[in-house]
Amino acid sequence: MPRVLTLALGGAALAAAVAAAVAVTGGGGSSSAPGGPPYGRPASASTGPAAAKVATRRTKLGRVLVDGRGRTLYLFEKDEGMASSCYGACASVWPPLTTGRHATGAGLARVRLAASRRHDGTTEVTVAGHPLYTYVGDRHPGDVTGEGLDQFGAEWYALAPNGHKIDHDS
Repeated sequence: MPRVLTLALGGAALAAAVAAAVAVTGGGGSSSAPGGPPYGRPASASTGPAAAKVATRRTKLGRVLVDGRGRTLYLFEKDEGMASSCYGACASVWPPLTTGRHATGAGLARVRLAASRRHDGTTEVTVAGHPLYTYVGDRHPGDVTGEGLDQFGAEWYALAPNGHKIDHDS
């Protein structure tokens, strides 16, 4: 079971950046993947934009970062800094963890939780400077089937609570 405690994001600058991105884009929810729900859908106008949650969960790789539904979060080695390189077909297989309001985190080991505006206008959650993604092949909370896959031009890795990639091959 993931540990979920609400933790405010660090810094007024981050709050201002996220608020500005939401004001410009009109918000937005999680990206949809083929097959629809377990990977989310945009928040409806009546409920407003969703706030992303980041927590930790024990898996066969050890403790990893997960979203609010317990899905493992991955980094994409093709990304440069906080800028995402995953759009179109890539984002349908590796949905970015987007947020409409703010993101909250729990169990993170002194890692900075932030946000970055994507080219499609959504706001993606980042940890330690890495944009975060889920993987459609992970069918159950705590699955880590995306670990080490080489897809869309680079490898994908789960993240430890300190924001570092988990790479058992190195």
